[in-house]
Order: sequence, then structure tokens, then C-alpha cells
Amino acid sequence: MYNIAAVSFGELFLKGKNRGSFEQKLIEKIKYALKDYKHVSIYKDSGKVYVETQNEEDMDQILEKVRKIFGISNISPSIKTSKDVDIIIDKTIELFRYLLKKKDIKTFKIRTKRTDKNFPIKSMDFSALVGGKILEKISSVKVDVHAPDVEIFIDIKRSCYISSEKIKSLGGLPIGSNGRALLLLSGGIDSPVAGYMIAKRGVEINALYFHTYPFTSERANEKVMKLKEKLEEYCGKIKLYSINMLEIHKAIREFCREEETTILARRFMMRIAEKIASENKMDMLITGESLGQVASQTMKSMAVIENAIDMPILKPLVGLDKSEIIEIARQIGTYETSILPYDDCCSVFAPTHPLINPKLENIKRSESNLNVQELIEKVCSTIEIM
Repeated sequence: MYNIAAVSFGELFLKGKNRGSFEQKLIEKIKYALKDYKHVSIYKDSGKVYVETQNEEDMDQILEKVRKIFGISNISPSIKTSKDVDIIIDKTIELFRYLLKKKDIKTFKIRTKRTDKNFPIKSMDFSALVGGKILEKISSVKVDVHAPDVEIFIDIKRSCYISSEKIKSLGGLPIGSNGRALLLLSGGIDSPVAGYMIAKRGVEINALYFHTYPFTSERANEKVMKLKEKLEEYCGKIKLYSINMLEIHKAIREFCREEETTILARRFMMRIAEKIASENKMDMLITGESLGQVASQTMKSMAVIENAIDMPILKPLVGLDKSEIIEIARQIGTYETSILPYDDCCSVFAPTHPLINPKLENIKRSESNLNVQELIEKVCSTIEIM
């Protein structure tokens, strides 16, 4: 039935003179998402982007892929036709009969938007004309302009587009329109959600994963790869950096107090993440921290951890509770992978009684027992790009 999808922008109308570059980024993302589909064309017509396919059977899959692209507020599966009055009427009646097969319809409304002012019939008059033809052909329905069971929208531009449904999309801004950042991606529930939320604001994300092989398994690595692939459905291609933290954890265990392990390890992670981000022209870090959720996420712990670096850290989950984070994880499809029972490096070396109110001077004193730069260079030599 449908041969085209009309794509409506989210916040792009706010962008003024920059709107053109934002639109172009959005079109690039649509092309990338649909790169495996043959006979698809993408073009603009009077403020909207249209995705046209010569194979109507692909439309459901196309809609689902486009729905996951940030920067789009809604998508309307549509019929594209010429601006011939009789053809528009015939196609509208065809669509109405199709809708009758799918659900019980007693009332309807026709709404016309005439962007092309050369079209010979005014919008309200054309809506009345088309509605009258439907009443002639289908006696079981009537017009209700206030609360109809179905509304058919006729949009007359360079071509004519006929639709009856708006599929709500994710909104936000196109990926790459708002800088680049590095996500600290663990195998848990929180960090994939944090990456999703920041990417929704137009940020291009790459990811950094810390492990302690052989204390963490290959299955744990596979789990993180699956999370990366799920995020790519929304964020586009993600480069994943993987680093073995084992030497750092061994040094902390040998020269520092056990209860400081988590804080010290997190400070190392921040330094390494800042180094990778700076070397690869990324502007910020992203973490999945939620205030008070675990020992390393008390206000004092976060302050001590962040003191190790200068780069800003984005924390989109900081004010959410666990149930809210889990709900988003379910919505984006990462939850079931995140709860697979494979340890990450933080859980393997977690102290029995971690500090919740660390003092910066004490942590720095413990770090003085370590050759911080040498350890960072040593573990960075293990880096893999996945």
C-alpha cells in the first residue's frame, strides 16, 4: 500500500540559519541506516524528507530503522501520487478501503494542506470534495470533524502525499551535530543508557571498555560487543576501545588499602579515558553514574574521582533511580544483554567494604605509592580497537 515515508524533523526548526547543515546530517544518517536496501531514494520536498521505495514489502522494515534515528519527531507511511485531482481521489479511497480492513471505522475526516498554491482547488474545498466522494463509495461511514475514528491527510507539494498515521519517533538531534564524546561502557545496565541519552542530543559517541582478562572472561567481552551493536542501531557506527586494567589492579592491591580500590581504579580509568579522548579529538567523557547508587557514586566519591582529570564528564543518569534507568534500557533493547551474569573488572576487584566518603588527600597519598604514568602507559599498550 505505502510506497513512501514522510519524515518530520524534531528540534531542527529551532536551528535557524544552521538548519541546512542539521538536515544534511540527518539525511546522511538515514542513508546509512538504509544502506542495505536497494531501490530506495531519499529527497527533500518543502521542509520534509521523504524516503521512497520501489518495493512496498520493505516499508515496515524501513519505518523501523528510520524510527530509531535521532532528530526525527515522527514518520508517516504515505502514498505518493501526482497532483491530478481524479488520481488523488482514487488513491485516497483506496487508502480508506485498506484502513477499513484493518479496523472498525465509523467516522472520518479529510484534512488537506496545499503548499503548492498553483493547485486549482483550495484546501478546505478539496477536503470537502474528497470526503464527499468517500461518502458516495462507502455508505457505512460518516464525517466527524471533531473526533473522527480516522483522519486522512492530503499534503500537496511538488507531488501529492496521502497518509493516515504518524509513527512517533525518538526526537532529539542528528548524530554528529553536537560534538564527539567517549562513553565508558561497562557490561552493566547504566552505561549503555547513558550513551543512548547523550547520543540523542546529537553527540557522536565512541566507547571505552575496561577488562581484567583472564579474571574477566571472553563472554564478558562478547557481552560488551553486543551492547555496542545494539547502541549502533541508534547511534550509528561506534569505535570501541578495549583496555586490560589488570596491571593497575595488581599494583593497587599490593601498595594501597583495599577499601580504596574502587576509588583509585576509577581515577585511573578517568585518566586513561581522558588520554584516549584527547588523542582522538573527542570533547567530553560520558559515564552512567547515578548519584548514591553505589559506593563510588556518592557525591564525595564522584568529586574525588573527577579530580583526577580536567576533561568535562557528561552524566545523564545522575538524577534517575534504578527503576527509571531499567525502563529506558528495556525500551532500547539493552537490558536483557546487560543482566547476563558475566563479571566486569569493577566487580571482580571490588573491595569488601568500599569507601563511601573518601578524602582526596588520603587518596593522593596512596597514589604516591604508585608510578601512575608508568602504569597508564603500560595498560594503554594493551589497547585494542574493536
